[in-house]
Amino acid sequence: MATIVFFSIPAQGHTNPTLGVVRELTARGHRVIYDSFEGFREKIEAAGAEFVGCERFAPTMGLTRQAGARVGSDLALSTRVLVDTILALDEPVCREMEKLRPDCIVGDSMAVWAKTVAQRRSIPYVCSMTTFAFNRESAKIMPHSLKETLGMLLSMGRVNREIQRLRAAGYPVKSVLELIGCDETVPTVVYTSPMFQPAAQTFPARFAFVGPSIRPVETPVEKTRKTLIYISMGTVNNHMLPLYRACIQAFRDTPYQVILSVGDCAETLKRGNLPENVFVQSAVDQIGVLEKTDIFLTHCGMNSASEGLYFGVPLVMLPQTSEQKGVAKRVLQLGAGVLLKGTWPGEIRRVVRQVLEDPRYRKNAEKVGESFRACGGAAAAADWIERQIAGKEMQCSQ
Repeated sequence: MATIVFFSIPAQGHTNPTLGVVRELTARGHRVIYDSFEGFREKIEAAGAEFVGCERFAPTMGLTRQAGARVGSDLALSTRVLVDTILALDEPVCREMEKLRPDCIVGDSMAVWAKTVAQRRSIPYVCSMTTFAFNRESAKIMPHSLKETLGMLLSMGRVNREIQRLRAAGYPVKSVLELIGCDETVPTVVYTSPMFQPAAQTFPARFAFVGPSIRPVETPVEKTRKTLIYISMGTVNNHMLPLYRACIQAFRDTPYQVILSVGDCAETLKRGNLPENVFVQSAVDQIGVLEKTDIFLTHCGMNSASEGLYFGVPLVMLPQTSEQKGVAKRVLQLGAGVLLKGTWPGEIRRVVRQVLEDPRYRKNAEKVGESFRACGGAAAAADWIERQIAGKEMQCSQ
């Protein structure tokens, strides 16, 4: 039995893909310790890991809701939060790993402190990549509007000051790209397939494309009509009342069953006149819904898009950030969905009908789903982690 330590940043999209791997490793008899943040304790412990809280060292969870929503789209803020967390966790994590002496560290690609402590202590390290793997070739999939480009240019002064703080603390970081990009010299688990990953052939063999790690259904959903439309804009930037109201109006008096997962907007929407075919919830078992879904209207976050495609569900996409636009672009290239370019009821209804009436979207989504399942998922990721541990043991015995 090995002791394996996971590190992640406080984000659903970076934590959720790892939980299936945790379940698999603990089922194999390994001890898994997961350093994360209090909001993730319940699901981490449910996966079988021992939870270690980081709040007492890192200020990241002290962000306001408004600031938290900007992380991911505001480069300067994202860099500051990441640097604050790296510097706060550096010393306590080093002490913890010195006592624990784990057999392997699995660190999120943005949890830079995990790789640093692994290198300092000569502990086998595996990078956990929950987005597309990123290099010069795959970066071409990530489009930036003129506004976004100008915003990044204007923020570079603040970004560079944060990078200087890391250098002063002994981190040999040259640019922000080293924080958000891939280190192609370390073993890496990527939770997608070579088919879905842009420029997959340009990454070295130490990158294991294992596909999404899909958890079991917790709450089955009853499909009451021939066609089920699922609408969710994720868990972060999801306060979008005008969109939800337009969707309700679009599908009023239609033969479709419609499920909306809308976070804090649920109570407001429920006070309105909801049609009998429309169901509004603050949260749902997304896996349970998607396995019955015919169309998924989504913000196109990497996890949500992957979960939909895993079940062969074509996507109607309304991306909000550069990363989401990159995922949407890849879905378009593979013919597995369409962009929603307007958010008035008539346009929403038209685009959904377009996808329903053209079987090619479903067929292409199913092809992507097949490529995901062929990669092995959580079991393949666990195999890859065990292989790194075995390699270290072989070196020590020689």
